[in-house]
Amino acid sequence: MAEVIAINGGIGSGKSLISNILRNMGYNVYDCDSNAKEIMDNSKVIKDYIKTNIYSDAIYNNQIDRLALSRVVFNNNTLLYKLNSIVHSEVRNDILIWINKYKTATKLFIETAILYQSGIDKLVDKVWEIHAPEETRIKRVIKRNNISRGEIISRINAQKQTLNQGAHQNTHQIINDDIHAILPQIIELL
Repeated sequence: MAEVIAINGGIGSGKSLISNILRNMGYNVYDCDSNAKEIMDNSKVIKDYIKTNIYSDAIYNNQIDRLALSRVVFNNNTLLYKLNSIVHSEVRNDILIWINKYKTATKLFIETAILYQSGIDKLVDKVWEIHAPEETRIKRVIKRNNISRGEIISRINAQKQTLNQGAHQNTHQIINDDIHAILPQIIELL
């Protein structure tokens, strides 16, 4: 059975950078964010739940308006909790299917920003915690997503509550501050 390693960190910390390096090295990486989006897009149950219990205007022509939805949930912890609770179970099930698909792999990686809140921490053997200064993270996300500083800070604050909640017993750090070289840190952890 493969060793399963979570790549965890807040928005703009560099999870995707680490994941892309690992993919280029030949490792399989499950991207929770993109898979959760696909699961949400294909689930009538989730869309109906969003429309009824979170924000009806976030569903239009059976499509999710992610910008509208994120503006609402990242400013309301109760609504964020509701959204996450409906999606997490489906993502965990999908991860288990994905892990089973790669039985002969030596290492598998799961990229996630909500490791503990989602319960994915119980599926992994190790955690690679990605750290970057908050201002660096904000600049990265502004450049990448073209959203306001206030929206980014709301997301950072929402994630802060869950990033190290119940920290995994086998956690390692990667510093992604645009000063420390990333590749040597990854190679050392591998």
